Amino acid sequence: MAQDLKKLFEEERKKQAFNMRDGHEERFFDKLEAAMPQTKKRNPMVWLQIAATVVVLIGVGAFLFTRNSASDNIKTTTVDRANTEQAQPNISLGDLSPDLQKVEAYYVANINMELASLDVSDENKALVDGYMEQLAELDAEYKKLNQELNEVGPNDQTITALIKNLQLRLQLLQKLKTKLNQLKSSKNEQQSNHII
Repeated sequence: MAQDLKKLFEEERKKQAFNMRDGHEERFFDKLEAAMPQTKKRNPMVWLQIAATVVVLIGVGAFLFTRNSASDNIKTTTVDRANTEQAQPNISLGDLSPDLQKVEAYYVANINMELASLDVSDENKALVDGYMEQLAELDAEYKKLNQELNEVGPNDQTITALIKNLQLRLQLLQKLKTKLNQLKSSKNEQQSNHII
């Protein structure tokens, strides 16, 4: 035990010579080639899958295009501060103070977001048009209030009226969205009743 194990193993290794049998390397490569696939065969269904994908994409595109073109026929209004500034080169609500600018930007962004998220179809077009007319009236009133702000100058009544106008427009759009959801759910209930 006093011998060094490392030296003992080296001597043992020298005594035994490990030689491979003749042809070992060739047999190894033959087995390796047999185990490994040669070349992948092309699947003839690949072209069919690609064609099906293209057809689906064209179908979705056509659906979205026809849906957007149908909603283009409905008159919509958007609130754009840049347009009101061009019409009124003087001051607007947002120009009075940074706080009022934040309030105006908040309401304008929410109104535009609600307008963009409306799901308009031929069935609810009359309802949407009625709400859009009310929005147009509120927009005209907002422009008059803005003109009054420029002529008379900033006062609490005009500023409050401008903010209330923005609030009313947002509430009106939220009511429209609720009505559209109710209309859609009642239509789905009717369809499910007809199926049963």
